Amino acid sequence: MKKIIQNIFKKEKDLLSAEERMKLISSSSKLVGPGVFYSTLIVIASFLPVFLLTGMEGKLFSPLAWTKSFILIVDAFLAITLTPVLISYLLKGKLRPENKNPINRKLESVYTPVLEFCLNWRKTILGINLIALVVGLTMYTRLGSEFMPPLDEGSVLFMPVTLPDVSNSEVKRILQVQDKLITSIPEVSHVLGKAGRANTATDNSPISMIETIVLLKPQHEWRDGKTKNDIVSEINTKLQIPGVTNGFTQPIINRINMLATGIRTDVGVKIYGASLDTINALAQKIKQTLEGTSGVKDLYAEPITGGKYIDIVAKREAIGRYGLSVDDVNSVVETAIGGMTLTTTIEGRQRFSVNARYAQEYRNSIEALKKLQVQTMEFGPIPLEAVADIKISDGPPMINSENAMLRGSVLFNVRDRDLGSTVKEAQEKLNAMMSQMPKGYYIEWSGQWENQIRANKTLSLILPIVVLIIFLILFFTYHSLKEALITMITVPFALIGGIFMVYFYGINVSVAVAVGFIALFGMAIETAMIMTIYLNEAMNKMVAKHGNTSKTLNESIIRDYVIEGSAKRLRPKLMTVSVSLFGLVPILWSTGTGADVMIPITVPLIGGTITSVIYVLFVTPIVFEMTKLHELKTKGKIELIDVKE
Repeated sequence: MKKIIQNIFKKEKDLLSAEERMKLISSSSKLVGPGVFYSTLIVIASFLPVFLLTGMEGKLFSPLAWTKSFILIVDAFLAITLTPVLISYLLKGKLRPENKNPINRKLESVYTPVLEFCLNWRKTILGINLIALVVGLTMYTRLGSEFMPPLDEGSVLFMPVTLPDVSNSEVKRILQVQDKLITSIPEVSHVLGKAGRANTATDNSPISMIETIVLLKPQHEWRDGKTKNDIVSEINTKLQIPGVTNGFTQPIINRINMLATGIRTDVGVKIYGASLDTINALAQKIKQTLEGTSGVKDLYAEPITGGKYIDIVAKREAIGRYGLSVDDVNSVVETAIGGMTLTTTIEGRQRFSVNARYAQEYRNSIEALKKLQVQTMEFGPIPLEAVADIKISDGPPMINSENAMLRGSVLFNVRDRDLGSTVKEAQEKLNAMMSQMPKGYYIEWSGQWENQIRANKTLSLILPIVVLIIFLILFFTYHSLKEALITMITVPFALIGGIFMVYFYGINVSVAVAVGFIALFGMAIETAMIMTIYLNEAMNKMVAKHGNTSKTLNESIIRDYVIEGSAKRLRPKLMTVSVSLFGLVPILWSTGTGADVMIPITVPLIGGTITSVIYVLFVTPIVFEMTKLHELKTKGKIELIDVKE
C-alpha cells in the first residue's frame, strides 16, 4: 500500500481530472504487482524449513509459518485489489510531491551525507563489515545448543527413585517425609505425591518410583532474589535420603518425553543387548564414566537386577507320598497369596470381582508362608514347607524391551550448562568404552538429544534447497546472475546482528532461535531486493540522460545516481523496519508462560533487522557502485536491468 501511494505522490502534477486520477492509480498499482508477488514468494520460501519440521518442534512452530504465509498471501491480494479502490476514494485534492514531505526531507538530509562518506571510504567500510562477519561467526561457534529453550511450566515434578526391593510401608514413609520437607519451603503452595502406578496399562511405574507434583506460589510471593532453580536446589539439598536418587523435571515435558522417547529425563543412554546381566554391568560402567561431567545432574542407572521374588517350587517326591498333585499345591498358593476370584458383583454398568485370600498375618513373611496349611486325604493338614521349597531370589524388577531387544538405560538431566556441549563431552568420555563393548551390544542416545539431532538434520537438509529457491526467484526477478548474487550477499551480514544479540543475551541455539533466523532470512532478502530495484531504476534513468559509454559516464555521475537511487523512498523503507522493530521489542520484556520460547525467536530477529537495514542502506550501494564501475572499466558500458517494483 505504501508503495502505491508513493508512486502517486511521485507525480508532479497537482490537479488531476477524474479520468487522469484513475489512470494514474491503475498504472501505479500495476507497477507494484511484480514486487509484491516476488516478495511474497521469497518470504514463504524462507519458511519452508519450518513447514518440514516434524515431531513436537513441527507441531509447535508450523502454526507460526502457516499464519505468516496466509497473512502474506492475503496482504498481497488486498494490495492489488482493495488498496487501489480505497485510494480512488480517499486520495482527493492536491497531491504534494515526495520531496515536500518534511519527514522524508529530514531523513534524506541525514542519510545522504552518511552514504557519501561510506562511498568515499568504501574499502574501509567493507573491511569493517568483513571483520564484523568474522567476529560473528566466531561467536556463533561458541554458542551453546539445545533442542528447545526450557519452558517454565510454573510447577516442579520431583521424581526420586529408590531401591527396587523397597516395601510398600517403607515407600509410603519416604513419601510422607519428602512431602513434609518440601512443604516447609516458603515458595511451595501445594504438594501431591504418589508411589507406584495407577490401575492402567499406560503407566508402568514400579513401586520404587515416586512422582511428586510441587505447585509453587505466584512469583511475587517468593523471597527476594529467589529463582526456580534456587528452589529446586533447596529441595534437592533437603531431600538427601539414603537409598533415594533425586530427579527433577516438569509435569508436561516429562509426559511428552516419556511418550516420545521412553526417557523421563532430558537425556538418556539406552543400552541394547541379549543378556540383562551384561546390560546391567554396562549401565553401571557408563554411570561411573559420566559421574563428574559438568552439567550432568540427577545421574541414575535404571536397575535391571535387585528385584525380590518369592519362589515356591513343589517337591514332587513329597507330594507323591502325601497323595497330592502339583495343582493341589498351586491352588493353595493361589488362594492364600494371590487371591481366588469367587464371583462378580454387578452394580449398574460397573462390574466388581469378589476375591478371597488369607489374612495378611498368614502371608506377611517367609516363615508364615511355610506354615500355610495344605489339606490331604490321609494325613490331614500339613505345612506348605513339607511339600514345597520356599525361598526369596533376586531377579529383574522390570524387563524393558525395544526394537525386539532387551534394553537398559542411564538417565540424567542437564542443568547449569547447555545440552549440546554436555552430551558431546559425555560422548567423548564414552568413546573409548564403546569400542570395547561385547558383540551384539550397542548404545543409543535418546531424550531431548534425539529430538535435537532430528531437527538439526531436517534443517541442514532443507536450508540449502531454500537458498537455491530464493536465488532462482531473484534471478527471475532481475534476469541477471550478478544482481541475484549481490542481493544474496546481504544474508550473512544480516545474520551478524542476530548472532551478536543471541550471544550477549546468553541464549543457546535451539529450534526456536533457528526459526527466528529463518524469518530474518526472508526479511533481509526482501529489503535488499527493494534497494537493488531502486538502484537499477536510477541506472536506467542515468543512461537515458547521459548515455551508456565510458566517454559519457564517469565515477562522479554514477555516484550521484547511486545516491539518488539509495535515498529514493527512504521513508517507506524505514517505516517498514520500524513497524517490525516496534512490534518485536515489547516481547523482550514479556514474562509468564510462553515467554521462554518467544524471546529466543525474537532476539535474532531484532538484532538481524538492525544490521540488515544498516547493510542494505550503506553497504549495498557500495557493492552496487563498485560493480558498475568495474563493468564500465572492463566493458566500456554498464549492464542495465529493467526491473519493475
